[in-house]
Amino acid sequence: MIEVPAELARVQSETNGEEGRAFIAELPGRTERFLREWGLRPTGPAMHGWSALVLPVVAGDGTRAALKLQLLDEESEGEGAALRAWDGAGAVRLLREDAGTGTLLLEWLDQGRSLSSVEDPKEATRILAELMARLVAVEAPAGMRSLGDIAAEMLDDVPDAVAELEREEDRRLLRDCAAAVREVAGEPGDRLLHWDLHFDNVLASGREPWLAIDPKPLAGDPGFELLPSLFNRFDAGDVLWRFDLMTEVLGLDRERARAWTLGRVLQDSLWDVEDGETVLEGERVVVGRLLLGR
Repeated sequence: MIEVPAELARVQSETNGEEGRAFIAELPGRTERFLREWGLRPTGPAMHGWSALVLPVVAGDGTRAALKLQLLDEESEGEGAALRAWDGAGAVRLLREDAGTGTLLLEWLDQGRSLSSVEDPKEATRILAELMARLVAVEAPAGMRSLGDIAAEMLDDVPDAVAELEREEDRRLLRDCAAAVREVAGEPGDRLLHWDLHFDNVLASGREPWLAIDPKPLAGDPGFELLPSLFNRFDAGDVLWRFDLMTEVLGLDRERARAWTLGRVLQDSLWDVEDGETVLEGERVVVGRLLLGR
C-alpha cells in the first residue's frame, strides 16, 4: 500500500474539505488500481505538491514514467487535453490518461533539477519566456475554460470585495486593476495557457533541455501567463525588467500584457478577500503597484 504524505493530506483537508479528505482516503486504493491496470512498478518514494501525488514508476517495457494522481477540479480537469495539444513540444509528454479520475502517466523528467537551479535570474527568466512562447503558440482545444468567463466573474465580484477592505490604498488597487481588465476583457484571447508557469514548474529533461509540468490550462491572452514567473527569487527591483524581458521575448503588446497581469493581481486579491482577508499584502500587491506606477 502507498502511504499518503501527511502534508498532502493536510492541504487537501484544509483547501477542499470533505471532498479533499475523501480523495486522500481513496488515494492508496486508486494508486494500486492504476499500478495494476497499467502494468506499472513503483521505483521510489512518492512525491507531492499541493494537489497531487506523483509516483516514480517503470512500465513493463522498461520505460520510466511518473504516475500522477490528483483530485479533479476546475483547474486540473483540462490537464490531459492541454498536454495532448502540446504533444511534448515544450511540455512533459502525456503517455496515458484516465479522464474519469484525472490520473495521468507522464514521461519521466529530472525531478531533482528545476529551472530554479539556474543561478542567473536573467538567464532563467529568458528560458522561461522562450518556453512560454512555444506553449502559447498553440490554440486552446475546444471546451477549455475561458479567460473571458473568468474576467467577467472577477469584475462582478469587485464591488463586494472593495467593501470588505479596510484601507483605501487596497480599495484603490482593486478598482484600478479592475479598470485595466475592463479595457481588454472584450478580447480575452484563444491561446492555450499554462496558467501556473514558474521556475519550479519547469524541469530538466533528456529529450529537451527544459519542459513545463503541471499546467492548469485555460484559453486566453498570453499576458495572463506572466505573473507567476515574477515570484521566484522575488525582488521588487527586478519586477519591471523581468516583465519587460518576457513581453519582449513573447512579442506581446506591453500595455495589453500589463492589463492582463493586473488581472492576475486582481484574481489573487479577490481570493484573499474571499478567504477573509481585509488587508492586501504580499508580492502580488507589490507587483500590482509597480505596474500601476506607484
